[in-house]
Amino acid sequence: MTSFISINPTTGEEMKRFEPLDGAALEEKVSRAVAAFEPWRLASFEERAACMRRAAGLLDEEKQRWGEVMTLEMGKPIKAAVAEAEKCAWVCRHYADQAAAFLADEPAETDASRSYVRYQPLGPILAIMPWNFPFWQLFRFAAPAIMAGNVALLKHAPNVPQCALAIEEIFSRAGFPPGVMQNLFIEPEAARALLADRRIRAATLTGSVRAGRSVAEAAGAWLKKVVLELGGSDPFIVLPSADLENAVKIAVAARVLNNGQSCIAAKRFIVHKDVANDFEEAFLDRMAALRIGDPLDPAVEIGPLARQDLQDGLAAQVEASVAAGARLLLGGRPLDRPGYFFPPSVLANIPRESPAYGEELFGPVASLFRVNDLGEAIALANDTTFGLGASAWTADPAEQERLANEVESGAVFINGMVKSDPRLPFGGVKDSGFGRELGVHGIREFVNVKTVWIA
Repeated sequence: MTSFISINPTTGEEMKRFEPLDGAALEEKVSRAVAAFEPWRLASFEERAACMRRAAGLLDEEKQRWGEVMTLEMGKPIKAAVAEAEKCAWVCRHYADQAAAFLADEPAETDASRSYVRYQPLGPILAIMPWNFPFWQLFRFAAPAIMAGNVALLKHAPNVPQCALAIEEIFSRAGFPPGVMQNLFIEPEAARALLADRRIRAATLTGSVRAGRSVAEAAGAWLKKVVLELGGSDPFIVLPSADLENAVKIAVAARVLNNGQSCIAAKRFIVHKDVANDFEEAFLDRMAALRIGDPLDPAVEIGPLARQDLQDGLAAQVEASVAAGARLLLGGRPLDRPGYFFPPSVLANIPRESPAYGEELFGPVASLFRVNDLGEAIALANDTTFGLGASAWTADPAEQERLANEVESGAVFINGMVKSDPRLPFGGVKDSGFGRELGVHGIREFVNVKTVWIA
C-alpha cells in the first residue's frame, strides 16, 4: 500500500506520513456518512448555516495557521495561502446566506391546482480533490453541497495529507455532526470501488484529464452524477486598444499565480502584432524580476513546484518544445538548489507540434504568440482541447462582445484576470470538464430537481 507522504517542496524533506485506511476503517466511515445524511438533510437551513458560519470564523481567525499548513505542504507563497483561507471563509458565508433562497421551491403554472419544483439533497458525495489549492478546491464544493443537505467524503491528493486533516478538523470544531465531512486516506482503487457503492450517490473531481476520464467512466457504469473540473490552457489575448501597462502587469500575475500551478492560470499569451514587441519586452522584464525563494517569506513571489515529478515533467515539456523549434527567451531549466524550484520562463515562436502549443504547462512557463487580427486571435485561442477560462484585453466594445461570444471557454474575463468567485458559476467545456461549481448553478449540481404536481 502507498503511504500518504507530506514532503516540504522547499527543501525536499519528508515531514510526516500516513497509512491508507484498511477495509474495515473505510467501511466504518462510509456507514457513518450514511447515518449522518438523514438527520442532516432534515436539518433546517438555519441550523446548517450556523455550522457553516462557525467554519468561516475558524478559517478567518486562524488563517495564518492554515496558510502555513498549505505553504509547508505544497509550496505556495504564504500570502497566497493566507488569502486562500480567507476565500474559503467567504464561500462558507456566501452559501450560509444564500442557500435557502437558491433552493427555495419554485412555483410553476400548469393544469394542476398547485405545482412546483423542489430541490432535495442526494446523499453522500465523494470529493476527489487536487493539491494545488488544497483548501479552496474542497470548500468551493463542500460549502454549497453541505448547505444543500448532502454529506461529503474527501479523498484528497496524497501529497497534502495534513491539509486534508486540517479541513476535517475545521468541520468538526465548527459543530457539524459526525459524518457530515470525513477525510479518507484511500488509494485510487478504493476510490473507484466507492463509485460502485450504491450508498455513494455522486462524485466530484478536480484534477487531470486522465483522472477525469477514469472517474467519469467508473461513475457512468453505475449511473452516478459527476462534476469534473479538469485542466486548462487559458488564452490571454491582448489587442491594440488595451491598457498595455496594466495588461502586462496582470499577465505576469496570471501566469505565476500559485507558482504557475493553476488550471485557470493564463498560459498562452496571444498578442496583436501592433503591440507585440512592447508587450514582450515589458513582460520579460517583469518575469525576470520576480523574487524566488522560501514561500514562507512574505516577500517571495515564486516558491517551488509541489513535487519532484512535476518539476521533471515541466522541464521535459520545455526541452521538447525548444527541440521542436520554440525559442527560449527566459529561464527554462530547474534551479540548482534544494527543493523543486523552476524559474519564471518564457517561450516564443512556438510550433504547433510542440508541447507548449497543445499541452498544459503546469508551472511558471509562458507561451507567447503573435497574431495579425482579432479573428486570428480567437481562432488560436480556440485551437486547444481545453476550454476553462480566457482573459482578453481591449477597450473596443465591439471586440469585447465578439470575444465574449466566440471564445470557447467556461468563462471570459475582459480586461481582468480569470478567477473563481462564489457568486459566479465556475467550470469548463471540452477537455476542461463539465458541470459547474459556485453560484446558484453550483449548489444545484448535487440535488434532485423534483417536480411536484397536486390536483
